Amino acid sequence: MNFNTTELGAMDDRYRAKFINSLSGFKSANLIGTTDAKGNHNLSIVSSVFHIGANPPLVGMICRPHTVTRDTLENIQASGVYTINQVCVDVWKQAHQTSARYPADVSEFEESGLTPEWVDGIAAPYVAESRVKFALEVRETQTLAINGTVLIIGEIVQVIVDEEAISEDGYIDIEALETVAISGLDSYHVTNRLARLRYAKPGKNVEEI
Repeated sequence: MNFNTTELGAMDDRYRAKFINSLSGFKSANLIGTTDAKGNHNLSIVSSVFHIGANPPLVGMICRPHTVTRDTLENIQASGVYTINQVCVDVWKQAHQTSARYPADVSEFEESGLTPEWVDGIAAPYVAESRVKFALEVRETQTLAINGTVLIIGEIVQVIVDEEAISEDGYIDIEALETVAISGLDSYHVTNRLARLRYAKPGKNVEEI
């Protein structure tokens, strides 16, 4: 099938959201941990986390337009600190439950059955069940003029990961840690690695590591 701009625009809003969101393929499944000024803990699942740079270690995240209450976004803007916790196979259904619209004074940790974990010096909760998690401090935010979404850029200030999953060259084997991926808005997947490949060079055959 071939869909042009007119046909895309004519789609039902919910249908179009699922259709367009599926086009970008597999995305990482992450839980964002924050705390508000009253000490309420917030946890939300997102699939819009992406790498920006390694030195300094920067990670980007896109939040929906701030046209209604967005607890995660507001907490990050107010405190400047948040955690990103990768979802693993043990808790993917609990992680999905955090997408429900709870009041600000209701903890998604309690409602989903996930466990807040606190580490000295980090003013936001980790998810105890996550096997790869890191804390960030906000370095920049931008509201994108094209659609009102908010780009948050954070600098990684702490990483917690099983040492056995870290290769000699620094590669973290997230598949060994049973990290889950998302496609669309609600489809969860486990992965099957084909191989790691060596750095590509002109005139050289592609080699597996």
